[in-house]
Amino acid sequence: MMQTNKRYSNMCRDKQCFLDVAWESAELTLPFILPRHGDRNQPLPTPYQSIGAKGVNSLSSKFLLTLFPPNSPFVKFQIDDFMLQELEAQRAPVEEGLNSMERAISNEVEAKAMRVPLNECLRHLVITGNCVIHVDKGNKIRVFHLDQYCVRRDPQGEMLEIIVKEEMSRELYMDIFNSAPPKETGDNADSIEKVLELYTVVRRKDGKIRVHQEVNNIKIPNTTSIYPLEKNPWLALRYNAIDGEDYGRGFVEEYLGDLRAAEGLNRSILEGTAAAAKVIFLVKPNGTTKMKSVVAPNLSVRQGNPDDVGVVQVQKFNDFRVARETLESIERRLASAFLLLEGVQRNAERVTAEEIRMMAQEIDTSKGGVYSLLSHELQLPLVKRIQAGLEKEGKLPKLPEGTVEPVIITGYEALGRGNDANKLATFIQTLTQTLGPEVVSQYINVSDFAKRIGVGFGIDMKGLVKTQEEVQQEQQAQQQAQQQAEMMKAGVPNAVTQGGEMMRAQQGENFKDGQ
Repeated sequence: MMQTNKRYSNMCRDKQCFLDVAWESAELTLPFILPRHGDRNQPLPTPYQSIGAKGVNSLSSKFLLTLFPPNSPFVKFQIDDFMLQELEAQRAPVEEGLNSMERAISNEVEAKAMRVPLNECLRHLVITGNCVIHVDKGNKIRVFHLDQYCVRRDPQGEMLEIIVKEEMSRELYMDIFNSAPPKETGDNADSIEKVLELYTVVRRKDGKIRVHQEVNNIKIPNTTSIYPLEKNPWLALRYNAIDGEDYGRGFVEEYLGDLRAAEGLNRSILEGTAAAAKVIFLVKPNGTTKMKSVVAPNLSVRQGNPDDVGVVQVQKFNDFRVARETLESIERRLASAFLLLEGVQRNAERVTAEEIRMMAQEIDTSKGGVYSLLSHELQLPLVKRIQAGLEKEGKLPKLPEGTVEPVIITGYEALGRGNDANKLATFIQTLTQTLGPEVVSQYINVSDFAKRIGVGFGIDMKGLVKTQEEVQQEQQAQQQAQQQAEMMKAGVPNAVTQGGEMMRAQQGENFKDGQ
């Protein structure tokens, strides 16, 4: 097989056209996301317009809120209906266990502060259309930019190979791998470089994901790993998936024309306004007014003829107005495209699950199914990876014996737990109004109903709702206490009477004996 460094260079040729568009998209929105040629030590360009940066931040934050909503599970574990029918008696504990697993996943996202790198990932997807994330064994996420990796995909769009290129010093290499870096072979064998090129190779082979790292085309010891496909820690993400292309297309690319026009018009208006604001006096060469008399402090008194002095004026007002109107039209189109004008989310401290679901639907409808794509390529693999790590650490709750493995659901369906609770509430309200509370209490299992309502709202139900045994024990205890109270009420007078008679009889016997 071809050496990794040469293979990476060959794969970069196929990536160049995507990289050129990504650089321009970043320069018109957020230049620090992808500096041109990867040089982050040079000054970055400053756009003349801010609509691009504002739009990217707004759209990426909406994606983050819908894909990974705070204080609400973004994943739903479900068991098929056939199995639930067989486990009808255990349905409530099974639902409670699934709810606990969902909350464990959400808590792990919060505990590991995953939203910070995920927000960076989403901004890369909106601008460049591509990025790679790596989830390590501790569920920490690292984001790789388009200029740091190359990828190959099969005709179905699934990842075949990823090669990530990083630079590190020899000192850092020795600290990480606890050994000296391998010596380079070939023409540059005698050269000693301060910076090493570290390649991470990820390949799909024989239904497995195989990963290793190389330096100077030599494998680094103890860096080889094998993962199942469903637990792949390396995710090559795309914003828009085009059939037959290894790389995705960003959202900004769709509106590059408007962004270029807004950039040019803003620059022209700013430069023209600066020129128009500049005040220049002209004095007639053969006039009586001296030039020094014109340049004087405020409220000064000078000799001169006002007709000898004139002011240079830029007669471009109509041109500026046309440019301003055109710019406003472009900005309205961009604001609508980036959902800056959409009332998708109300301004409130807490957003309900139903609002998040509606926001996800609005985003998916207006953005051509991108939410569904991200839920498939980002949410689902990330959840599986987090689940694998939590299972290994023993942090996931155990389901009742005899149940099958749950199915992981993301996207709209995962945001439907709150909707399930609302359906149950409507159901019980309709039954009560139609049949009456007596019939409902007779035929509805209150304990099971309460648990399902709590699960629908994402509440930890452990120990919250009493079991049937606990209810029966409390009822028996109340009955026994009531019986004892009744016996005491009836028994105290009788006991007093019987005791008095026994005392009188005893006194009579003692009197007879005394006689």
